[in-house]
Amino acid sequence: MLSVIPYESKFAAQVSLIFHHAIEHIPETMYPIEQKQAWSFAPRSAYHWHKRMSRTQAWLVVDDSLSLNGLDKCVGFINLETHFQHRGYIDSLYVLPAYQGKRVATSLYLTMEAWAQKQGISHLYVDASKLSKSLFLTHGFTLKHKSYQEKRGQILQSFYLTKALVD
Repeated sequence: MLSVIPYESKFAAQVSLIFHHAIEHIPETMYPIEQKQAWSFAPRSAYHWHKRMSRTQAWLVVDDSLSLNGLDKCVGFINLETHFQHRGYIDSLYVLPAYQGKRVATSLYLTMEAWAQKQGISHLYVDASKLSKSLFLTHGFTLKHKSYQEKRGQILQSFYLTKALVD
């Protein structure tokens, strides 16, 4: 059974693998291999991901029917910036390839949006990949402009999207 839970540090290593595997499996028609390798050439440390996730509000989807060394298997995650300058910025949304198309990203997004509304966050922002753009548009985001990031000498295209939250 899939459940959305708040981030816990014991899942940091799994979060790192989800990020890397999700990027590895993006179709090369969207991002060529050179761009995917620049985006994530290898899994980052659990320490890196724990630090990144604990500085934000974050949620995980775990599959409690599967166990990894006695720990439920994490299959997706989302995190939202809550600090003043970046308040409402969706930093990450990644799902293991085997769980894509099973509403995992939607469940994560809806949990995050409900929390943001309760916190009085007025707007959400995201630099969506070519892969995640349609998810955000489906949930009421508006395209503001294309954006580009340089990573390890590669230029990756994304889409800066915004959404006003209303009670």
